[in-house]
Amino acid sequence: MNRCDALPANLEAEVSDTLRTLLKNKGRTVHTVAPEATVLEAVRKMNQARIGALLVMSGDDLVGIFTERDVLTRVVDQTRDPAATRVAEVMTSKPVVVTAAATVNEAMAVVSEKRCRHLPVVDEGRLIGLVSAGDLTHWVTRGHEYHIQDLVNYITGKYPG
Repeated sequence: MNRCDALPANLEAEVSDTLRTLLKNKGRTVHTVAPEATVLEAVRKMNQARIGALLVMSGDDLVGIFTERDVLTRVVDQTRDPAATRVAEVMTSKPVVVTAAATVNEAMAVVSEKRCRHLPVVDEGRLIGLVSAGDLTHWVTRGHEYHIQDLVNYITGKYPG
């Protein structure tokens, strides 16, 4: 094995955690919007929740995702009226999804390869959550924070043992 291929043990543990584990810690709150809602209503909902995407649901079915990028490229750039445009007209249909059993590393690869920032998470075909590129990055870096604190404690003599 090339030494560049080896991951530090704490990083390896973080990226091999499943999305199910990440969602248990992050929470499973999912912000949604109906396809018939206006873009203006959806954007207000996103601003209020301070989020970058809404899952578009028709009943229990995921029919799309509406993101900040959709607002910029399909509404603003095309000079559409947000108060008159329906989410269904400008959402991203058939969003890329991942399963709850996928690892953080696999999800990061999907985000990178598909160039999307938000991934709906499904379990046995049922929507159970949403993870963002930021969630994935935070999950991995939190392991580094613990490791750094352990090193600081060791150096300063506060390390148990």
